[in-house]
Amino acid sequence: MGLLTFGLNVTLDGCIDHTQGIVDDELHDYWRQLMEQNGAMLFGRITYELMEGAWPAVARDEKAPRAMREWAQKLDAKAKYVVSGSRSDFPWQNTIKVEGDLREAISALKAKTERGVLVGAPKLATALEEWGLIDEYRIVVHPVISGRGPTLFHGLSSARQLELLSTQRFKSGVQALHFRRKAE
Repeated sequence: MGLLTFGLNVTLDGCIDHTQGIVDDELHDYWRQLMEQNGAMLFGRITYELMEGAWPAVARDEKAPRAMREWAQKLDAKAKYVVSGSRSDFPWQNTIKVEGDLREAISALKAKTERGVLVGAPKLATALEEWGLIDEYRIVVHPVISGRGPTLFHGLSSARQLELLSTQRFKSGVQALHFRRKAE
C-alpha cells in the first residue's frame, strides 16, 4: 500500500493562495522531484481546473523556463485522479474521475498505488484528514506574510500531532517541511 502525501505551498501566516509565494526554479524542481517519487496525483475539482488551465500549455511551450516546463511535462504524463460531484468530463490526458464512496475510493487508490499518491487540494485534504487517510505532509513555507486568503485544514474537528522528518532550505528562504502522522 502506498502512502497518501499532502503537499502544498503556504505563507508564514498559513495562506494557501498560490499567487502569494516565491516561485523559482528551485521550487519547481522540488515539486517535480516529489511528484516523480509518487505514482499518482489526486486533486479536487477546483485545484484540478487551476492545473488544467495552465500546465498543459506550459508543457508544450518550448520557450517556457526549464524548471516550469519539466514540472508541466511530468504532470502532463502523470496519472491524475479527480474528485468532483459536478464534473464528469476530464479531457486532460491520464485523468481519471474518482467514483463511489470517497473514503473507500481513496483507500482503494492508496492500496493499488504502491509508489504513493500526492494530493495537492486543500479542501479535499481536510476531508481526507478527518478520516485519517493522510500519511505524510510536505508543507513548503514561504517567507511571506499575506495577511489574507484561505488557510490549511480550516474546520478540522480536532488537533493532529505530527512528527517532523526533515527540512530543506532553499536559496530564496523558502523552507520545505516533511512531516508524518505521529503514532498514537
